[in-house]
Amino acid sequence: MSGAVVAGYAAVAAVLAWRSLSWPLVHDAPIMHYIAWRIADGAAPYRDLFDMNQPGVYLLHLAVLETLGPGDLAWRAFDLGWLSLASVAIASVAARWGAVAAAGGALAFAMYHLAGGAWQAGQRDFLLSPLLVLGVLGVARWLEAPGRWGSLAWSGAAMGAAVTLKPHAGVLALGLGIVVIVAATRAGGLGAGVAAALAYGALAAVAPAAALAWLGATGALDAWRQVVFDYLLPLYSRLGRDATWAIHRREVWIPLALGALVSVAALVRVRRLGARGALALVGLAYGVVHFLGQGKGWEYHLYPLAAFVAVLLFAGLGPAGGWTRAPLVAALLASLIVLGLKGVEAAPARWERDTVARVRVLEADLRARLRPGDTVQVLDTTGGGAHALLRLGVRQPTRFLYDFHFFHDVDTPVVRALRAELIRGLDAAPPRFVVLFERGWPAGGYDRVRAFPELAARLATRYTVVAARDGYRIHEKSDGP
Repeated sequence: MSGAVVAGYAAVAAVLAWRSLSWPLVHDAPIMHYIAWRIADGAAPYRDLFDMNQPGVYLLHLAVLETLGPGDLAWRAFDLGWLSLASVAIASVAARWGAVAAAGGALAFAMYHLAGGAWQAGQRDFLLSPLLVLGVLGVARWLEAPGRWGSLAWSGAAMGAAVTLKPHAGVLALGLGIVVIVAATRAGGLGAGVAAALAYGALAAVAPAAALAWLGATGALDAWRQVVFDYLLPLYSRLGRDATWAIHRREVWIPLALGALVSVAALVRVRRLGARGALALVGLAYGVVHFLGQGKGWEYHLYPLAAFVAVLLFAGLGPAGGWTRAPLVAALLASLIVLGLKGVEAAPARWERDTVARVRVLEADLRARLRPGDTVQVLDTTGGGAHALLRLGVRQPTRFLYDFHFFHDVDTPVVRALRAELIRGLDAAPPRFVVLFERGWPAGGYDRVRAFPELAARLATRYTVVAARDGYRIHEKSDGP
């Protein structure tokens, strides 16, 4: 029975992977590609490109552009490769409970990702997942055999790399560090605790230190500090918070959660939870904190939780007996069916197709009008503006990739300064075109510009609308002063 369930997961995962080959580059990924392209051309992150993501994200996208290119198929290759890495990491942790646990967990996470749709490809929280699982695996291997100092070292290295993608990973890194110190001190005294802390902590510091050194070398360190401490933490972190704490795809999470709970119960019943199971539970707790702590309720914030659910999902199938076997098998089959159905729906969603079509139309509109040396300012969030500029190889006259910065907390000195910087940039080097996207975030349409009088005045007096399409308007600079 166990083999048949795993075979079912393998078959559905293969179908979903094949169907995902048509996924386009869409949503957040093209923006990160645009930033990476500009960095490759000499721009400094944060100083020349205002964005809230961390340097590891840009370096990863830069590596993709330099090795695979900017196209849809290149992004699919990277996304599927990273998914394979995550699945192997999950299988490595779950291997302690047998081949079924290892294969089933790996396939469950693969299906979860492939059922999410194109917009989840390469999301930062997805990128975190294999690094978090590897961090847990290294500490678990060290607890099982304290002489494996190498396992502790690469665990720290993985957690340090995760922090450069999203600082929230520091919570799990700290938790694992406490586990290491306590376990080593209990086993060998204070000296052993210090040695273990150094083995783990020194490697955990490498990637963050290297990222900060890179920012310093490019002249971006002070701008990074300003973005993080003046804008991201006090303002952006509160923006768009979802008071309902909606769990996306609840029909998926109900059987997954039940399966993981029953699986853990089965392991506890036969005393096979072990260090890996205990640390996977720490990972589960972190996954909950990771999702709730960000407060925006976005689906991809659930990825770390999904990774550790996958670690445990099949773990109890081998020792399951008595009351645990039937509900566990039922939960696994329900997860298989629901994930399979969601995967069929996800390739690709209508809004993803509409966004891709909008990018192509905007690219054609601008290409027909652009002259050598022209710049274009887009007022957008994730509607495709940066993607069109990437495809055209066109720069913006300011460092602003989005416009939502200008429409929240407008009475704060930080946002007033950002508004003033945009106006100075538009006045100093007026772009030939300004593309205003209809949809604002977290709310607002074309009329949101009225709340920014200086910008509205410049569009009204210095620019003329030369194209009005579905989702955007192109404003061209008028002749004369």
